[in-house]
Amino acid sequence: MRLFPMNLGQARMPLAQAGVALVAAALIAGCGSSYRPVVTPITSSGPTAQPTSYVAVVSSPSSSTAGVATIIDYSGDTVMATASTQGIGPYAFVMDYSGTTGYTINSDSTMTNFPISTTLQAKNVTYTTLSASSKPVNLLAPASGLWAADLYENVVDVFSGSPEALKLSVPVATTPVTVAGAATTSGQRQYAISQNIANPTGVECNLTPTSSSIPNGLATPIEISGYSYDANITLGKCPVYAVQTPDLKRLFVLNRGDDTVTVIDTAKNTLDSCTPFTNQNGQTVTCHPSLPLSTTAGLAQDANNDVPAIAGPVYAEYNAATSQLVVANYDGGTITVIDVSLDEYYNDSANFGTTFTIPVGTNPASVAVLYDGSYAYTANQADDGTGNGTVSVVNLSSHEVEKTLSVVGHPRHVASTQNGGYSKVYVASPDSPYVTIVSTTPTSANIVDTTLKMTGNVVDLRTSTQNGISYNYNYSSRVPGYGQPCNLPPSLEPSPTGSQTLLQVCQLMP
Repeated sequence: MRLFPMNLGQARMPLAQAGVALVAAALIAGCGSSYRPVVTPITSSGPTAQPTSYVAVVSSPSSSTAGVATIIDYSGDTVMATASTQGIGPYAFVMDYSGTTGYTINSDSTMTNFPISTTLQAKNVTYTTLSASSKPVNLLAPASGLWAADLYENVVDVFSGSPEALKLSVPVATTPVTVAGAATTSGQRQYAISQNIANPTGVECNLTPTSSSIPNGLATPIEISGYSYDANITLGKCPVYAVQTPDLKRLFVLNRGDDTVTVIDTAKNTLDSCTPFTNQNGQTVTCHPSLPLSTTAGLAQDANNDVPAIAGPVYAEYNAATSQLVVANYDGGTITVIDVSLDEYYNDSANFGTTFTIPVGTNPASVAVLYDGSYAYTANQADDGTGNGTVSVVNLSSHEVEKTLSVVGHPRHVASTQNGGYSKVYVASPDSPYVTIVSTTPTSANIVDTTLKMTGNVVDLRTSTQNGISYNYNYSSRVPGYGQPCNLPPSLEPSPTGSQTLLQVCQLMP
């Protein structure tokens, strides 16, 4: 038999196969009690994940065209979607408590709703035709249903369904300007806040809120279960806005006419009033039916003498992290930070009513407080000499203004979202199409990050969540007039022309 020589490659193949077999045998033999090295993976530590939060902006190209809804993503400051609101000339906007639906009141007697979604399209927008005689000036959008303060025949309109349709109207006190109260059905009632002015022109509480001819306002409690109403609760002069605490224990009503905050114990459905008593821990409890905001209202001057004689409260936010109410005082150019904490039995705590007054810019129309209670941002309407308004950045620990930022237009709206050391504040003006974004990161604090241009001047804006996790706590709208700041500061308001009224000038979109 003839033998053929084996080449070198052929010789290596069996040797390699043998080597693999030996390694496999060694591995099998190593199982059991023998030591085997353990490899521990290294987990990278990147930045905090960005929250899922959207900014919804409603703008109005003109009073005779449909409005535009714009959805902005928190993470990238990117316009994700736009759609027509279909209704002509929107003049009020609100986002519901869940942060998923937006509503507008339009000048053509319609009401629009649209999803707060990056996939928003015109086909997703629905609207309801309102009665031609209705005159809604405010929307409250809890988790379900919709409530509107309607000046026509002094009622609160209740809407339900999808799209929302008028269910019934509840009679309330004269001149209802806002509805406030529970965000969910776990609450017992909503409150219609009325100015109690018999023949309002819409500007009494803007021009002469302290006049002796203006009566005290009234709050009408409306039971959610059966839509019945309870006895009215007396407020201060020219109530303009109200804030319900998330625990449903207190409602705070801002009275521009006498520089006070009326405190309602919503669990008892009465003013927060009592004869001082001793609680279960032996502590003395004092109740506070009214909180002063100026020296005229009875607030004592502090060591720095920076409490003005007037305040003129127009807007407030409650911060759950610090149990503080932060109030924007339009006429006094200040914000007031008030401790409104409760004890474990839901009585006013020993610190309830402790007040700090902080000077900010001129005519602060609104204020936003970061979720952790560290900073407040005010939208100061008055012109700073450059043709624009400003934003005051207030440290709520030191009670000092750390920075003043110039923004486009004369701002009336401000909202925020926070995620750990990262936060963004959104500022808009009714005389400008731009939204200014102020950002803070662990390496840079409170800088104007960018501006985004909308289609038309901004009517209002909201964020879907203040911390990327929980719900939207700002679920009530505001309309210029009836004590709420006009679209321009007093120094820039034009005089009425033709058949215009002062209210129309106040609400005019430049």
